[in-house]
Amino acid sequence: MKLIRLAIILILCLPVPSILARQQDNYDYFSANRTLIRNGVQAVLMCNGLFTSHRTIEQIFLQELAYLQNPVGTASGGEYLIDNKLKAVAVGGTESGPIIRAAFRRGIGCVVMAPDQDFENINLLPQLNLPYPDIDPSQTPWPNGDLVPAIALADGIDSDALQAASEWSFNRSSPEQVTLSLIVLHKGNIVLERYAEGIDVSTRTRTWSTAKSIAVTLMGILADANKMHLDAPLNLAWLPRVQSTDSDPRKAITLRHVLNMSSGLYPVDSAGKEYATGSGLSYWAGASSVQGALNRGLIRKPGTFWDYENYDTLLAVSVMKHALGDETIYRQFPRTALFDKLGMRSTLVSTDRFHDFILSSQVYSNARDLARFGLLYAQNGSWKGEQIISQKWIDFVTTPAPATAKTGNFYGGQWWLVPDSRTDVPKDAYSTAGNRGQYVIVVPSHDLVIVRRGLDYGNQGFNNWDLTREVLKAFD
Repeated sequence: MKLIRLAIILILCLPVPSILARQQDNYDYFSANRTLIRNGVQAVLMCNGLFTSHRTIEQIFLQELAYLQNPVGTASGGEYLIDNKLKAVAVGGTESGPIIRAAFRRGIGCVVMAPDQDFENINLLPQLNLPYPDIDPSQTPWPNGDLVPAIALADGIDSDALQAASEWSFNRSSPEQVTLSLIVLHKGNIVLERYAEGIDVSTRTRTWSTAKSIAVTLMGILADANKMHLDAPLNLAWLPRVQSTDSDPRKAITLRHVLNMSSGLYPVDSAGKEYATGSGLSYWAGASSVQGALNRGLIRKPGTFWDYENYDTLLAVSVMKHALGDETIYRQFPRTALFDKLGMRSTLVSTDRFHDFILSSQVYSNARDLARFGLLYAQNGSWKGEQIISQKWIDFVTTPAPATAKTGNFYGGQWWLVPDSRTDVPKDAYSTAGNRGQYVIVVPSHDLVIVRRGLDYGNQGFNNWDLTREVLKAFD
C-alpha cells in the first residue's frame, strides 16, 4: 500500500508538459468571425470594383478577389447579389454564412454595413456632396491636370534601362505578382507611364496601407498649424473606462508613438487575427473603427517596441478629428486641405458607417493621383508656391522610429525607410507600402518619384526597393 501511495505521489510530482501538449487547444474560436469577415471582404471589394473602379465582374473575380482562398461563387453567379440601381452588393447566404452588404456612397466609395442592416438602410450611410474645383483635367497641364505633353528624355536618362525597368515590373516570374500600373517622375515630369490590359489612367484601385502615408500628411498640415502635437498625449476616452483616468497608463501614449507604430498597446493585426477580429471587423463587418482602436490595454512602455497595427493609425485619425472639431470640416478636410490643391480628383477616402475615416487602408485612387502625392514630398512639401506641409514634418516621417534602431531602422512615421541591410539604393529614399503591392517611392537625391500599383496575391513578393534599384539603373 505504501508503494502505491508513493507511486501516486511521484506521478503527481512529475512535470506535465507532455500531458498538456496532448491537450493543446487548436480549435479556431474565431472561425465564425473569419466567415463573417470573408464575406465582408468580398462585398467591399466587389462593390468598389464595380462602382468605384468600374471594372467588370469577371475582372473582379480574376484579380480583386484572387487573394481570397475561398470566395463566394464565381463570376457566373453564387450566393451574392449585385444591385446596380442602388450600387450595392450583398455576399453570403444559406451555404456561405452571414450576409454582409456594402453600398457605394457619393464622394467616399463603398461603405460596409452592419450584419443586421439591409439595403433599406443605405440612406443612413455617410456620403460627401462637395463640388470639385471648376477645371477640366483633360485641358489642364500636368501635374494639376492630366494634359501631359510629349517631351524628350533629358540627357543622362537611359531609355533602354528605363524600358527594362518597366519590363521587370510587368513581366514577373511569379503569376502572383500582378502589376497594374507604373509611373516614374523625374524632376516632376512623367518619363514612364504604363498600364496593364484592362487598366487605364482613370482606374481607381484600393491603396491599402498606402493610405497611412496620406493620413500622416493630413496630420502634418494640422501639426504645422499648431493644432496637433507630436509629443502631446492622445487625450482619448480609452475603453474600457477606468474609475480614474489619471490611473490609466495609456495616457502616456503620444501622437509620435502611434505614428511610429510603437504605442505599446495589445497587438491584434500582428498577432494573426487581422481577418478574425480587431480592425478587420471595422474594415469588413460594419463595426466602429474608433471603438475597437480604443479598447486595447497597454502591455509595453510606449515607444520601446515596434508593432505594425492598423489601430495605431486609426487612433491618430481620431486625434485629427478632435483637432478639427467640426464634423463638416472633418469630412471635407482631405479634399479641401490636400486633394483639391494637388489635383487629386480621383481619390476617395472611405469611412465606416459612423462617418469616421478608415485612413489606415480604405482609400481608392489612381496611379496619377498617387504620383501627385509623391511629387508633393519630392518638392519638399511645396505645391504651386504654397507650402502644404513643412520640411520639419517631412523630416519627422522620414526619421527612423526609435523602436526600430535594433532591427534595421526601416520605418519612420507612417512611411517605410530603406533598411540598414540595403546598400543598393540611396539611403534617402522612402516609400509608402500597401497590401497587394501599392507603392509610392520618393528618391530625393535623384529627384525621382516611382508609383507602382498591383493586385498581387499569395506570397506577394514584389519588393519596392528592388523596383527602386531597377529604375535607378536608368539614371546612374
